[in-house]
Amino acid sequence: MLKPGDAAPDFVLKDQDGRDVRLSSFSGRPIVLFFYPKDNTPGCTIQAKGLRDHADDLAKHDAVIVGISLDPPESHLEWHESCHLGYTLLSDHEGRVHDLYDAWRTTLLGRSHFAVRRCTFIIDADGIIQAVHKNVNVFTHAKTVLKDLERLAAQKSWPRSHRKVEPPTPPTP
Repeated sequence: MLKPGDAAPDFVLKDQDGRDVRLSSFSGRPIVLFFYPKDNTPGCTIQAKGLRDHADDLAKHDAVIVGISLDPPESHLEWHESCHLGYTLLSDHEGRVHDLYDAWRTTLLGRSHFAVRRCTFIIDADGIIQAVHKNVNVFTHAKTVLKDLERLAAQKSWPRSHRKVEPPTPPTP
């Protein structure tokens, strides 16, 4: 799975309106990229509405929210409208982007089972992954994302030289 510090793989998928959307088109803004199992299911609806309900707080960080599932654009549109979601839902019906982001799990409740992993990637304005949540709690997801964005904003306020501490280079003989 991708980890903090990795460049976020770029991709193009159809949104809920059938339009092509490229992830890199959101560059310059933080991105909350979340993978979820299925539209119109109880857990996914709680997760999606949690992000919707925190839209004002997320907007303070100029964050773009993008949800991805295997569902077709038509399903996304129906769910988007019924839940009044104010953000983009993308259709990865072939699972290519799920593969890129390793958004699969192979066990569920101790049994062998191949399914979508509910996971989230926080990507900074430069396209670098800053946080990865592999096992998302649908009830606390929005607050977790908000904390990540607040941390990202705090790091951004530091001078560039203080953001990442590199180990000293050993002297060459």
